[in-house]
Amino acid sequence: MKVEVCSFSGQKIYPGRGTLFVRGDSKVFRFHSSKSASLFHQRKNPRRISWTVLFRRHHKKGITEEVSKRKTRKSVKHQRAVVGASLDLIKERRSQKPEQRKAQREASLKADKEKRKAEKAKKKAAKAELVAGGAKFSKQQAKGAFQKVLPSSR
Repeated sequence: MKVEVCSFSGQKIYPGRGTLFVRGDSKVFRFHSSKSASLFHQRKNPRRISWTVLFRRHHKKGITEEVSKRKTRKSVKHQRAVVGASLDLIKERRSQKPEQRKAQREASLKADKEKRKAEKAKKKAAKAELVAGGAKFSKQQAKGAFQKVLPSSR
């Protein structure tokens, strides 16, 4: 037993029921009742006629609640290590008090400043040594574009 579907209303057509209409381009239309056939021939839009299946689908009528409710996935936060810092280090820094953090920052800035000062002094000493040794400088080198020139290699 084959159950067909009405081309206009979308209702089921059981065997021995309904009518069949074949258009000039050989397309077959099946109708549940003369009412649907008449509305089809009047070129009515089934989405605008309230009792058709298409209208109900178009206007979201009769959809059960469990279909409409979709479960959303909750994003799970994971803590991962960042390049250059392990997870333990990150947790340790997060639990630090602001005073400790400030003191640590100041100490690291002080250490950097001392390091830069030492490098500058080292450069100045090397430059003075070259001048004392009789090495020749270009004007740019004298202004600061300093490159180490070894007097013994020339």
